[in-house]
Amino acid sequence: MSVPATLIVPQKWPEDQFLASRPEVLAAWPTGAEVDLDEAVRFHQSLPEGKIFSLRLREAQKAGVPFTQPRAGVAVLREHIELLRYLQNEGQADFLPTTIDSYTRQNRYADAQKGVEESLRNGRSLLNGLPAVNYGVSGCRQIITQLDRPVQVRHGTPDPRLLAEITLAAGFTSFEGGGVSYNIPYAKDVPVADSVRYWQYVDRLVGWYEDHGVSINREPFGPLTGTLVPPCISHAIGILEALLAAEQGVRDITLGYGQCGNVVQDVAAMTTLVPLAQEYLDACGFKDVTLSTVFHQWMGGFPPDEARAYGVISVGSMAAFWGRATKVIVKTPQEAVGIPTKEANAAALRTTRQVMYMLRDQPFRESPDLEQEREILRREVHCLVDRTLALGEGNLAAGVVRAFAAGVLDVPFAPSRHTRGKLMPVRDNRGAVRLLDFGMLPIDPEIQAYHREKIAERGRVEGRKPGFQMVIDDIYAISKGMLVGRPR
Repeated sequence: MSVPATLIVPQKWPEDQFLASRPEVLAAWPTGAEVDLDEAVRFHQSLPEGKIFSLRLREAQKAGVPFTQPRAGVAVLREHIELLRYLQNEGQADFLPTTIDSYTRQNRYADAQKGVEESLRNGRSLLNGLPAVNYGVSGCRQIITQLDRPVQVRHGTPDPRLLAEITLAAGFTSFEGGGVSYNIPYAKDVPVADSVRYWQYVDRLVGWYEDHGVSINREPFGPLTGTLVPPCISHAIGILEALLAAEQGVRDITLGYGQCGNVVQDVAAMTTLVPLAQEYLDACGFKDVTLSTVFHQWMGGFPPDEARAYGVISVGSMAAFWGRATKVIVKTPQEAVGIPTKEANAAALRTTRQVMYMLRDQPFRESPDLEQEREILRREVHCLVDRTLALGEGNLAAGVVRAFAAGVLDVPFAPSRHTRGKLMPVRDNRGAVRLLDFGMLPIDPEIQAYHREKIAERGRVEGRKPGFQMVIDDIYAISKGMLVGRPR
């Protein structure tokens, strides 16, 4: 790390400032009145160890095989609990999700309430997740009490303050997202400074629970847009979100990564994530943070044929195992056709478990290619994170905001107006994700030359000049049965 630690001064919110800001947040919807922090602490302390996310993550690390977690969420609370129970029992999921609906993600609680009422009238979920804010602490707590696994809140919300207050008070022990990863890939007009501030509140809330003896896991969203995201981008943003969380008192962090498809690159990415994050946490003085990892199976387009989709899931399972992930987020064979059935979701969980257990005695061999990928990635991440920290001049949040304004940080194919959108990723001849256009990223010229040569090699093999058509071909390749978008 080239940036001296003396440039990084933690900006933890004073407790009185944090507590004074809570009434306005809780007043945004009537269920906010149900939040009682002291009562919530007592409930958390009554939970058995098997329902506490951070403790189960430690078990996963000792087991040596990634634990499994699906995605799932429907509008009606009773049906949501039944769905999760099915995934717990039939899918053998180790962790459970509560995916939040899109109205709640945009803080449109009145529309979410209408969605619940219409779902009840129609007899099927008309929302793409659970509107947890509308159900309040009392409703959400039923999820915790009626299931046997730890449950995580998964959403995509730039301003999740009330959602965090309600779900954490209800007994959820993990909360996903961050001020960048749940803004830039999800929203168009939310300034980075605003979302970072909202997430500082969430992390300070988690820090408050930690200070009162309650362990809450935090998980930055690693895949970002899920579309040819170079590992250096997701790593840099995940590390910066981990630093922002630790600054506010978070002590248990799971760093995420979305499968790119080239197994060597995926294994290199997974095995560098914690060492790089630990390096920066140590340099910033955050010595009491426990790290783990999550591997997201392929986030792009899936083949419409279920048999071929299982092939994609199986390759992702292999990369998760060989990358020594703590847990793996499992996709389903119905990704191409819409929201999966509970049966398809459970089947994908069992498929993933089967593949990983068959690999227990088959380690991924070290190789020059693997170490080269690691070294390239380490150098790229240092370029991005070091420059971001330097821009902050001691203030992490300011550094992140300035980095996006300057193009030092950027995310490909994002809807946000607050990222430059100059990056152009493409696969090389072996399917690893490289950068055709670096935008304004402060990447070492030697590394840029490495990317250009890898892409040029593919161009020579395919007999065409690398360009935008190659990018388009790669975006659709896996859904068409390939990794690299070769011309036919």
